[in-house]
Amino acid sequence: MKGNVKKLIGKLHLWLGLSTGLVVFIVSITGALYVFKDEVQTMLRKEYLHHGETGISHKSILPLRELEKRINRQTGETYPLHWVDAPLDKTRSYQFYYYESDPKGWHYFNELVMYKTVYVNPYTGKVLAVFDEKNGFFNIVKFIHWSFLLKSEWGTYLTGIPTLIFVVMLITGIILWWPKNKSARKQRFWFNWKNVKNWKRKNYDLHNILGFYASFVALIIAITGLFYAFFTVQSLMYFVFSGGQTTYPDFSHITTKAPASLRSAGTLDKVAAKVEELYPTAWHYSIDLGHPHIDDHEHPNFSVYVKELSYSYHVSHNLIFDENSGELLHNRPHADKNFGEKVVSANYDIHVGSIFGIWTKCLAFLVSLICASLPVTGFLVWRGRRKKESKTPARARMVTA
Repeated sequence: MKGNVKKLIGKLHLWLGLSTGLVVFIVSITGALYVFKDEVQTMLRKEYLHHGETGISHKSILPLRELEKRINRQTGETYPLHWVDAPLDKTRSYQFYYYESDPKGWHYFNELVMYKTVYVNPYTGKVLAVFDEKNGFFNIVKFIHWSFLLKSEWGTYLTGIPTLIFVVMLITGIILWWPKNKSARKQRFWFNWKNVKNWKRKNYDLHNILGFYASFVALIIAITGLFYAFFTVQSLMYFVFSGGQTTYPDFSHITTKAPASLRSAGTLDKVAAKVEELYPTAWHYSIDLGHPHIDDHEHPNFSVYVKELSYSYHVSHNLIFDENSGELLHNRPHADKNFGEKVVSANYDIHVGSIFGIWTKCLAFLVSLICASLPVTGFLVWRGRRKKESKTPARARMVTA
C-alpha cells in the first residue's frame, strides 16, 4: 500500500515538474538576480546618494514645492512628480520619483508609462542624476519574475499558478526523498562520490540532496511569492498570524476635514516636520505630492509611510494627515500593529531575504539558484530513465535470439 502511494506521488512529482519546469527555472533565476538589487544599485549610484553640500548645519532644506519646481525645470518632463523619499540623514540626497501607470496597457512596456528616479541636493535643488527605472535591468528582471512582462492584473497568475504547483512539488519531493531505513538515510544527507564516476548518479544526488536542503527555505520563498498572486493567500496569512482576525485594520474613515483654502505651498513641509519630529531615527519617509495621474488613483486619506531600517521594510510606521491643513490625524507606529499586520509588512523582506540583512539575502540567493537547478537536474533524471527503458527491450530481444 505504501509502495503504491509513493509511486503515485512520484508520478505526480514527475508530471508537475515536466509541465512547469521552464516557468520555475525562469522565476527562480530572475528571483536570484533580484536579491542583491539594492547592493548593486548602491554601488553603481554611490556618487549620487550623498549630495556633498558643505556647512549644512547652518543651511535649511528647500521647501518641497520649491524643490519640485526646480526639478521640473531641469528635467523638462511633461508628467508631474509622483512622490519623494526624504531621508532623515540630511547628508543624503532626496529621491523624487516620476511614475505613471496606464491600466489599459496589456504588457509591461505600455502599462508602465514612466518610472524615473531623480537624485536631488535638497539644499540647492540641483538634480544630481536621473535614472530610467522602467528600462533598467533590475525592474525588467522584477517584472519578468512578477508577470512575464505582461499586464500585472492577470500576468501574476502566469507565475503564481506554477509557483503553487512548485509548492506541491516541494512537498512531494520531501516525501520521495524520505529514506526507508537508517542505512538509506546516510546516503541521502550528503554526497558520497568517492567511487562514483557515473554522471547520472551525481546528477540524481544533486537533485535529491540539494533539493532536500533547499526545500524548507524554498517553501517559505514560494508561499510569500503566492502572497502577491492570490488575495486568498494574503487573507489566510493575516488570519493565521493575527490570531483569527478576518478584517484587516481599516483607516479609510480618517480623512481630510479642513477646507481647501487652508492648503498652501508649506503644507507638505509641515507634514515632513511632524514626521521627523516623531521618528528622528528612521531611514526615510515617503510623501505623495498629490497630483492627478494617468491611472486616476485615489487615496482614501493622505498617508505617509515611514521606513525605519535601511535594509528592510518590515519595520514601518504609518501616519495620516489632513492634506489641507497639514495636521496629524492618526499615528500608527510599528509597535502598535498586531502580529498579523507585522507579518504582512514583512512579507516582501522574507521573500527577497532582506529580513535579517545580508546573510538572509545570501541564503535566499543560494536557495533560488538551487530551485532553478531542480527542473534541469530533474529533467535529466527523467531523460536518463527514459533512455534506459527504451534500451531494455532491445537487449532482451538479443538475449532471446
